[in-house]
Amino acid sequence: MIGIMLGSLATPVAHTAPADLRGTAYGMFNLVSGLAMLAASVLAGLLWDRLGAAATFHAGAVFCLLALGLLAMRRKSAGPIT
Repeated sequence: MIGIMLGSLATPVAHTAPADLRGTAYGMFNLVSGLAMLAASVLAGLLWDRLGAAATFHAGAVFCLLALGLLAMRRKSAGPIT
């Protein structure tokens, strides 16, 4: 699943980065993705250890709803997709 997700997220890097900096852009993308994954894993581990499995899954649901809300707000402000 992660392989599918990262492949589709890395596609815009190829389209927006200049050809001579594409390797650097991929490196920065992977660095930021890895740091975000590390932070999410640490937070999930702490929640699981301190509050149990249910709290971890509830936090995941809250983060998903927040992300959906932010995407909806961004889509409204950006206008229709052409």
